Amino acid sequence: MTKIHIGIDIGGTSIKIGFIDQVGQIIHKWEIPTRKEESGIHIVQDIRDSIVEKQIALSIDDNQFVGIGVGAPGFIDHKRGTVHAVNIGWTDYQLKQCVQEKFNLPVWIENDANMAVLGENWRGAGNGEENVMLITLGTGVGGGVIANGELLRGESGAASEIGHVTVERNGVTCNCGREGCLETIASATGMVRQAKETIDKHPQSHMAQFYRKNKAISVKDLFSLAEQGEQLSQQIIDNTTNVLATAIQNMATLINPSRILIGGGVSNAGEALLKPLRDKFIAKALPRISKPCELKSAELGNDAGIIGAAYVVLVHSK
Repeated sequence: MTKIHIGIDIGGTSIKIGFIDQVGQIIHKWEIPTRKEESGIHIVQDIRDSIVEKQIALSIDDNQFVGIGVGAPGFIDHKRGTVHAVNIGWTDYQLKQCVQEKFNLPVWIENDANMAVLGENWRGAGNGEENVMLITLGTGVGGGVIANGELLRGESGAASEIGHVTVERNGVTCNCGREGCLETIASATGMVRQAKETIDKHPQSHMAQFYRKNKAISVKDLFSLAEQGEQLSQQIIDNTTNVLATAIQNMATLINPSRILIGGGVSNAGEALLKPLRDKFIAKALPRISKPCELKSAELGNDAGIIGAAYVVLVHSK
């Protein structure tokens, strides 16, 4: 009888759920919408209902389930089992207790980026290294770190939050309430903001014409325009990779990793993002930091979080 670890990755738009075996192979995976109304009160029940439905459809016995790992955005207090996630509406929400009550199974919770770095290091690009950093570039900027083989959490669960290091004095206000966070520049949201500010300053530019024609502009559009030789788009990419490389080399100086993995939607640009980022990281970092360190794309995509969550169950249920 196959033992199954339930991996859950709660996001602001969707919740990814997977049934995963003991070697990290996904038996079945799916997504449900994240219902954020009423301060996210429906989320845990929605997860419960969806899992029960899949369990019945796949004829899985209750005894096959080992436990549940849950990755959530925001700040995780492991001592209390709570989550503070502004984008979902949770304030010190008792996530661990709520999930345990719904399932009567052991439950472990982690920050979503922490789950992702564990997943990448178990079954993806981390390849089981002892010192690994993962930077996720999506709507926001997240970070997860494995140092000396152990997940780095910190005293209050706020370790590795690279998205909230200050990179611009008197910069744009971040969702966290502070100014000039890395997230305001290097996220998809930050890059689009830079584009709109540039369009306002250069209304006759090719970028501005593109925006007026399409009534929108995305990160993918910026890389496409830059590839076609559009200089303003290239300047945004250059600024973003310069700021990001500075933040990464600062963090790498503290951690001294052998691998830095770049994930999230922005990383879909591939080498158009990674090459200038890698070059700038090498130029900025101490040689003893950069030489033993490989900067590369993460490999698991949207599956990293649920695989990392399953890994947490595996480790703690032994």
